[in-house]
Amino acid sequence: METSPALNERQKKHLRGLGHALHPLVGIGQHGLTDGVVAELDRALTDHELVKVRVRAGDRAERDLAFETLAGRTHSALVARVGHVGLYFRPRSRASKIVLPA
Repeated sequence: METSPALNERQKKHLRGLGHALHPLVGIGQHGLTDGVVAELDRALTDHELVKVRVRAGDRAERDLAFETLAGRTHSALVARVGHVGLYFRPRSRASKIVLPA
């Protein structure tokens, strides 16, 4: 079973810098967190490694739960969260394009 990557603060800062210019590729809308959304994020992480997700939920607790659930179900790390947008990272097992600092 895959686990979420463990990142230190320096690595998170590096990833936040890379993610700054990205636009959200995945969105959670009125139907909430569905298997389709999880599959789409999984595919996006496989293709891009670093992905922004927008959660359209009015309640902060609902958004927090959605962000944490997505990280767990996709075996990715929630690097940053600002308002309705979360930044997720999952390195490729081979040929990773993103090099993390030590």
